[in-house]
Amino acid sequence: MCGISGLINCGDDETLRRMTALQAHRGPDHSGIWSRRFPDGAYVGLGSRRLAIIDLSPSGHMPMCNEDRSAWITYNGEIYNFRDLRRELESKGHRFASDTDTEVILHLYEELGEECVNRLNGMFAFAICDLRSGTPRMFFARDHFGVKPFYYFRRGDQFAFASEIKALLEIPEVDAELDPESLHQYLSFLWVPEPRTMFRGIHKLPAGHCATFCDGRLTIKRYWDLTFPAADAVYSRSEEDLVEEIRDRFRRSVRQQMVSDVPVGAFLSAGLDSSSIVAMMAEAGGQPIRTYTITFPPKYRIGENTLDDPHVPARLAQRLGCVNHRILVEPNVADLLPKIIWHMDEPVADPAIITAYLVCREARKSSTVLLSGVGGDELFAGYRKYVAHYWAEVFQHIPGTLRRQLQTMIQSLPSMRGTALKGTVRLLKKMTRSTSLPATQRFIMNCTYLNSQQKSSLYTPDFQAELGGPDPCRSHQAAFRQVEHADFVHQMLYLDIKIFMPSLNLTYNDKMSMASSVEVRVPFLDRELAEFVAWNVPPRLKLKGFSRSTTKYILRKAMQDVLPDEVLRQPKASFAAPVDYWLAKELREMVDDLLSESRLRRRGLFRPQAIRRYVNEHRSGAQDWSMQIWQFLTLELWMQTFLDKRSSQVARVPEVATA
Repeated sequence: MCGISGLINCGDDETLRRMTALQAHRGPDHSGIWSRRFPDGAYVGLGSRRLAIIDLSPSGHMPMCNEDRSAWITYNGEIYNFRDLRRELESKGHRFASDTDTEVILHLYEELGEECVNRLNGMFAFAICDLRSGTPRMFFARDHFGVKPFYYFRRGDQFAFASEIKALLEIPEVDAELDPESLHQYLSFLWVPEPRTMFRGIHKLPAGHCATFCDGRLTIKRYWDLTFPAADAVYSRSEEDLVEEIRDRFRRSVRQQMVSDVPVGAFLSAGLDSSSIVAMMAEAGGQPIRTYTITFPPKYRIGENTLDDPHVPARLAQRLGCVNHRILVEPNVADLLPKIIWHMDEPVADPAIITAYLVCREARKSSTVLLSGVGGDELFAGYRKYVAHYWAEVFQHIPGTLRRQLQTMIQSLPSMRGTALKGTVRLLKKMTRSTSLPATQRFIMNCTYLNSQQKSSLYTPDFQAELGGPDPCRSHQAAFRQVEHADFVHQMLYLDIKIFMPSLNLTYNDKMSMASSVEVRVPFLDRELAEFVAWNVPPRLKLKGFSRSTTKYILRKAMQDVLPDEVLRQPKASFAAPVDYWLAKELREMVDDLLSESRLRRRGLFRPQAIRRYVNEHRSGAQDWSMQIWQFLTLELWMQTFLDKRSSQVARVPEVATA
């Protein structure tokens, strides 16, 4: 696992050193750069920070070259089938100087060119400088699901890339400017859907895509996509066969991803996904598996949709023979939040980033690699919003007058803060605002936090004029069109796999783990496992039942003989943090300061009275605006960190500015 960076026709070696230094947390074990200035004045430089996982010796250092130094690579990730690929390449005459998967990618590129990505099973973002023709040809690739990040900047014949945006801000040609359309999307979803970022002119290479840059021309193409059968497809496999096959494939994925020359552990929340991974790890034998469970003091957990009983994962770990580390945290969130935003690069208003950071920070004391359950919900239909689709279908059959009365009643409910009903009320309010819409529009709206009318009331006239009228849901609509032939359950899964998962869950898992120099692997996102589930498991075995749907039904069946009933029956719980409590206590003063009228007027983006209305209604209990206030707070801290200063001024985590 590493931090990569590169320059083509911009910056210089000193710029490249600053870029690599700024990503030191991604690779504390080694730093390296390689560059070349060509007779025509062209310049290419590659940088790397290495977190040694496979082959800890200096032979694994990067940037790495082939035998005749005609191709160079900088790489971030892990290739789980690299040993099979190496044997195949050795049979064709390739010779290796290390035991790394990095060198396997480089030789595979020599053998297959751009088609090498189709043979890789793992998580990766890499850049190869190919000098064999005499003219530097750059090849870039990002893994199938977007587990690893790849940010880039391009202007004319200038191109730069990095694992983190803050590294790109070290380049003199790159300015830290807010992108208005991305802000419009951020206020809709809590995050910015790729390939855009909150920075004007900085983009992400999309998941499952590769690119070439040569003679000033950038060509991006998709090399892989997860596809689904038609809605009327006939599935031939029996439920019993599928249960056995899924268990075997999942077991194989977990064991592949346990390969490491450093200690491997796992998150354990006692939810189905993390428990399934830990069970398969324990089954593999060897040393007792280290597991990590984060929990907050009881005062934080009131009314939050989390697993309130930390004894469940402890009992499971004991049953499986694991060493469970329970991490009880009471963080100083006012001090922690600016640091986390610096590591995230972009404003991401999901409080789960704090939980992820805290557990990785503690886990780093005894494990360098952690296995995570990210992807299980998207692959097997685990989120409540999938069930909500069926509820909405029923709701639409209620006579119009009664339905409107119910909508009005639900929307007028108080937030129920501090009670176990808070999450249910929030979900009901979200659902009822979209029940009259067609299925695709309804699902998209259920993924949003502020609608177009609410955002229009927030924006100042000047910012509204600058923004124009972009549709923040364009990428979502395009994803639905891509699979409009499929069953609607599969359409929802595809949308989340292509947009929600890489733009949010995988992004914060990468950034928060790398902040502590920890590598996180995701066994559910094994490409072969995902393709099998997509094409062989019918929707009714993923989300089973209509009025009382069972999420992840086939996975529960596959793990029935492996996990205890108390885990199999656990309700869905988010990897959450006590936002409501923090806003009312530790962050109350910060909210009043950073969202003050004077500060908002200086920014010129939002009407101060509109922001104040959200704060007042939330504090009175009339509405639950906790996520929206968290959005505004996160955005202001991000602007202080990245827009108010050049990157070189924020190389150290900044202090919170006060009025």
